[in-house]
Amino acid sequence: MVDLAIIGGTGLTSLKSLEVVRKEVVHTPYGEPSSAIIHGLLGGREVAFMARHGYGHTIPPHRVNYRANLWALQSIGVTSVIAVAAVGGIRKDMIPGQVAIPNQIVDYTWSREHTFCDHKGAHVTHIDFTDPYCAELRERLLSACDASGCAYADNGTYGATQGPRLETAQEINRLESDGCDMVGMTGMPEAALARELALCYASCAVIANWAAGRGESVITAKTIDENLQVGMAHVRSMLEHVIA
Repeated sequence: MVDLAIIGGTGLTSLKSLEVVRKEVVHTPYGEPSSAIIHGLLGGREVAFMARHGYGHTIPPHRVNYRANLWALQSIGVTSVIAVAAVGGIRKDMIPGQVAIPNQIVDYTWSREHTFCDHKGAHVTHIDFTDPYCAELRERLLSACDASGCAYADNGTYGATQGPRLETAQEINRLESDGCDMVGMTGMPEAALARELALCYASCAVIANWAAGRGESVITAKTIDENLQVGMAHVRSMLEHVIA
């Protein structure tokens, strides 16, 4: 039974080094997941892979069915989840093309289905979310970054915004004043839902661009894509070390 899953975000809709064994379609009480679950071998170990935005990257951040995705993974036996996501760098050492392993998160999203405890008869669970990421899995990610030799930033607060538009410069100023070091659109409610399901969950953020007002040029799709190609190469190498 597979116990580790990788959720791929922008720039990681597939894993080239993953030896695909089979695909599994899972139906959930919360609707359809973003994609079928890919079962495969990575570094000789069985892992599951899911594309958060669909394999054609057709699902925007605010439309991702986070509940279905996490429920589907847990239903097949997954106990640990590595969530890969593209972010904008706010802090000076959050350099595009690098990887960051956040340890905190601030939620600025709204109107997303953010809990499993909202239907009639549900048992209300007040999860402890003091530390939103699994410490053990974070340490594995950090050790894998060291082993693979990739440049990374340890710690940092992920500011989760609604999207799909990018932020204004003043919004980034606000996030920075709130203590955020990076900004993305998919960190919540994914992390909280994983905690409700008692999944060991950690984020691997790939810095795709400087956040608004932090770089010297306009943010373009071309720049983001170029930085993601560099960053995702680091992620693929790092993931192999995590598995090992």
